Amino acid sequence: MDDPREAVQSADALVAEVMQTLATTFADHKQALEDQWSRGEQVDTEGLRMALRHYRSFFHRLLAE
Repeated sequence: MDDPREAVQSADALVAEVMQTLATTFADHKQALEDQWSRGEQVDTEGLRMALRHYRSFFHRLLAE
């Protein structure tokens, strides 16, 4: 039989790893947009729309039961 405590610890570690990966991904996207803005470049409307869609999708998945 599996050890329930070990199973919970493994699940916790997996969730922590996934959350860290998500945080890194969103931080990288944010940094790329900020880099463009700091260089005086315009970020096209489509790029901003896609960034917003990614945030919305993330929140919908995060809050779904």
